[in-house]
Amino acid sequence: MSKEDLQGAAYQMVSETEVLEALEKAFDYRGDVTITRRDGSFVEGYIFDRWTGPTLESSYVRLFPKNGEQKIAVPYSDVGSLEFTGRDTAAGKSWEAWMKKYVEKKLAGEKNIEILPEDLG
Repeated sequence: MSKEDLQGAAYQMVSETEVLEALEKAFDYRGDVTITRRDGSFVEGYIFDRWTGPTLESSYVRLFPKNGEQKIAVPYSDVGSLEFTGRDTAAGKSWEAWMKKYVEKKLAGEKNIEILPEDLG
């Protein structure tokens, strides 16, 4: 699954390998995710940091919660499922995608080409 296809994807954490792979994808994702803990509680937010230790218990992700509360650390061992709930704001914004848009505008005869970032607000 490519980075652009992750929005809406959900992972049930059954094995250690699945936990590690899903949380690594979540760290690279530039949108909100929802983590459902093994106790049934959940947190939605943006993963900005992670620490991978020798065990799932010693590994964790840190999130900026969507509700604006203080940063939260969630041990990998507490993650029961993970869903990519927010839009990946970086999807389709590679250098190659930018160059493609630039070349298309240039070939169309446009002058003073500006490709500005989208408004995220």
